[in-house]
Amino acid sequence: MQQPLINKGAKTPPDTAIAEDTVGTTQLEAVPEPKYWHLKTVLSEALDSEFSVGEVLPNERDLAARFGVARATLRQALEQLELEGRLQRRRGVGTTVAPPRVGVAVGTEQHAWPGTAGDAWQPADCTTTAPPNAVADLLGTAHGTQVHTVRRSRMSHGQPVAAELLYVPEFSVPALPAVDAPSGAARARTVLHELQRLELEGQDRAVELGSARAEDAKELDRLPGAPVLVVTTRFHAEGRTAAVSVATYRADTCRLTFGDSEGVVIHHGPERHAS
Repeated sequence: MQQPLINKGAKTPPDTAIAEDTVGTTQLEAVPEPKYWHLKTVLSEALDSEFSVGEVLPNERDLAARFGVARATLRQALEQLELEGRLQRRRGVGTTVAPPRVGVAVGTEQHAWPGTAGDAWQPADCTTTAPPNAVADLLGTAHGTQVHTVRRSRMSHGQPVAAELLYVPEFSVPALPAVDAPSGAARARTVLHELQRLELEGQDRAVELGSARAEDAKELDRLPGAPVLVVTTRFHAEGRTAAVSVATYRADTCRLTFGDSEGVVIHHGPERHAS
């Protein structure tokens, strides 16, 4: 029978503990998979049976001693569980059991500009900066050329779930210099309004796994390096790329949905299935 994650008020008998990684033949070494992966499965089953959402796990030292593994192995298992959305690392709190992921609709409208009615994003600021070279290549602008950079955020259930940088080149909003657009959120809304004057011809989107940069981590209330989902969207108008969005979503709390996929639910537990 699987040992509990933590035996409150009792010590684990020596013959039931998993031996230290570096000593002899161990229970973990007997399985044909990486030690951290097997430990991840053990921890996941314990989370289902012993812990509730929001509960803080014992510290790494206690967990490593409990399972008789090196802390490096434990960290790998915990990082994998965080990546899968089972755990959250919180500043000043520690590692807690994560709630089920929140479904976040992405790109359900194929012919809608950012900022149109029904858009869940809130504009926060707008500056004129040179985008990363990869973004400049998507826009077809020379490296170092400044563009309008709109910063927006997205909330769900009162918590930040995503941060976006929307890059808009000068040629997409030619009338902007003549518009009285102050700084901050007001200017961001003006850029979005001017962008909507173009006829949107289509968009394409790519999703990849990434690590939170310092600025994204702060805005999303995460630790730097935490797993995130990066959604890059190109908006096409007049035969070229009119804008590029780089949206960073919290991988621990977000379940991205595309089109009519709200009915897809991932269950954690012994019967893991989709319905």
